[in-house]
Amino acid sequence: MNATIWQRLDQIGRSLAPAAVTLMLVLLGMVPLCLPGWDKVAPSTALMSVYYWSIHRPDLLPPSAAFGIGLLQDLLAGTPPGMTALVLVSCHLVVETQRAFFLANAFLILWLGFGFMAFGAALLQGLLYSVFYQTLVPMQIPLVQAAVTLVLFPLFASLFISVHRAFLKEI
Repeated sequence: MNATIWQRLDQIGRSLAPAAVTLMLVLLGMVPLCLPGWDKVAPSTALMSVYYWSIHRPDLLPPSAAFGIGLLQDLLAGTPPGMTALVLVSCHLVVETQRAFFLANAFLILWLGFGFMAFGAALLQGLLYSVFYQTLVPMQIPLVQAAVTLVLFPLFASLFISVHRAFLKEI
């Protein structure tokens, strides 16, 4: 009987890995670095994570989890409530429609797709900021952040792949 309980707890823990990794990256992203202007252009690690898990394990990181993580990021960062949540849920829903295509192709195609997603998210974020503040917001900073996010995606993807292989191959 105890083995069954431990096996069930192990399975629950493994199934929480994508959300836990995404949440950890959001929290690590809140740590201030001593680089001038870095806070404005720091990579969107939550977007990277939601993109990856929406392709590889959407059952373990559903849109509701992406929404909750995005809302938490908004509250911690002081951004308009729901903005990041909307961007992450939009990413999840768009990527889910193209999931089979990405799974059938090489990493380079996955990375290229992420480029479109990162810049699309930057444009959506800029639009949402403009609506929220009722003024046209300059797009340079979100576009630079998208570029930084795109360049760093392979590094973070290797983390996601490692977690996927280590914890989720049996689920």
